[in-house]
Amino acid sequence: MNFHWTFNETTDEQLKKFCIELEYQLRRKITRFLMDRVEKECQGDFSCFHFEVDMVAKRIALSPKTPSRFRQLIEADFETEINHNCC
Repeated sequence: MNFHWTFNETTDEQLKKFCIELEYQLRRKITRFLMDRVEKECQGDFSCFHFEVDMVAKRIALSPKTPSRFRQLIEADFETEINHNCC
């Protein structure tokens, strides 16, 4: 599972600490989400999943780097269950 972060031009130490904590929370939540939906298809390996975390827009999205067969399986639920409660 990979995260790509987008920030505005200024990031300080407090924001970096917040993002570390946020990533920890997101990893737990997204892992559970993926286990419930695609664990069999992935055989428990979620390393092909990529996420874009935009701290300016305060949203998280599935990255185009995630294989399309998996994106199609989880896109709708991801938007409501993960992105809706993000950042």
